[in-house]
Amino acid sequence: MTVTYSSRVANATFFGFHRLLLKWKGSIYKLLYREFIAFASLYTAISVLYRFFLTGSQKRYFEKLSIYCDKYAEQIPVTFVLGFYVTLVVNRWWNQFVNLPWPDRLMFLISSTIQGRDEYGRLLRRTLMRYVNLTSLIIFRSVSTAVYKRFPTMDHVVEAGFMTIDERKKFDHLKSPHLKYWIPFVWFGNLASKARKEGRIRDSVDLQTLMNEMNRYRSWCSLLFGYDWVGIPLVYTQVVTLAVYTFFFACLIGRQFLDPNQGYVGHDLDLYIPIFTLLQFFFYAGWLKVAEQLINPFGEDDDDFETNWCIDRNLQVSLLAVDEMHMNLPKMDKDIYWDDSLAQPPYTLAAADYCIPSFLGSTIEMGSKVFHRNFQGTNSSVSMILQLAQYPVICLFLIQTLPFFSLGKIIPDLWEINYRNGHRIIGYAYTYQS
Repeated sequence: MTVTYSSRVANATFFGFHRLLLKWKGSIYKLLYREFIAFASLYTAISVLYRFFLTGSQKRYFEKLSIYCDKYAEQIPVTFVLGFYVTLVVNRWWNQFVNLPWPDRLMFLISSTIQGRDEYGRLLRRTLMRYVNLTSLIIFRSVSTAVYKRFPTMDHVVEAGFMTIDERKKFDHLKSPHLKYWIPFVWFGNLASKARKEGRIRDSVDLQTLMNEMNRYRSWCSLLFGYDWVGIPLVYTQVVTLAVYTFFFACLIGRQFLDPNQGYVGHDLDLYIPIFTLLQFFFYAGWLKVAEQLINPFGEDDDDFETNWCIDRNLQVSLLAVDEMHMNLPKMDKDIYWDDSLAQPPYTLAAADYCIPSFLGSTIEMGSKVFHRNFQGTNSSVSMILQLAQYPVICLFLIQTLPFFSLGKIIPDLWEINYRNGHRIIGYAYTYQS
């Protein structure tokens, strides 16, 4: 369901977003076209009624009503209320995404800490991993309509292989009025403790690490359940919805083009089509539609989370990691940089422009630009920073000739190495003493 367009906007180009405006799936056009057609139809109906069916006195009364609605509709704080609400919804939507339960860390720990390549060791690792996936499945069933349609009953969960028949009996035997997503956690903890007693987990530190990671996974599941339980207060959603639709209900009358012959201020033109009013409806109502789509990302909208894909991916990857990949290592061999102290991966011709020197600090360029002199009394000293790569002849000439003519000497004070455009540049700071 998620609409991905990252590759289309990888680089900033001239009118780079214009290609996205033609997409239909997940677009604002798909979300808003019904409301937009309804608004335009109502506006047209009122305009036709005003122009062709009202009498003269009725038109004058309608014109006063239109001016009144246009004047006071602007007092509805649509932008402030709607902007704050959408920001809250988007932040909530993103927090739910970053807290989706992923079993990757647990499957790494289970594969590396549960020892034994025999059948029991394999059964132990796969069972622990299955409990992890069963927990997230129960949570997804409770918050996602798409997952619930796929697994409407626990019988479907058993048929899908997330739970055995015996586990189903124990699950049903435990009577609780609350959602029982925590039961697989308890099974996981007890089975991990049993594995430690049997020596399958060789260190209590490994057991502690495994339980801590399971608690983190439980926190993710609990957070999703909490977001589903406690939503944005209904009163706030009602206020925003009423503000938007009340504003545009007033616009249906207040934004009508009135008779120019009546001399009303701001009604010199009769354009028939309210272009900017339609654009305002498109933007404000579209803004509200964004919030409507993102307020619950576990539905079946175009941009809702792919929860069924998450279930499939997590089960397949986790079982592969703890079973077939358990202690199944590739042969170790020397890498191609074995005798090279400065490993430099090659660049293709298309990526050659991305091979740049390392950043050494913003002041590194000062070495090639500073030439400072100080004169004090009869003793003069010249402190200069010269780049040997740029002034090699001058430096060597001064070092050799000044002492010969008893004119003083140049003493090196400081040196530095800078890599610029792939070439090494050595800089010295010299002090001239007379």
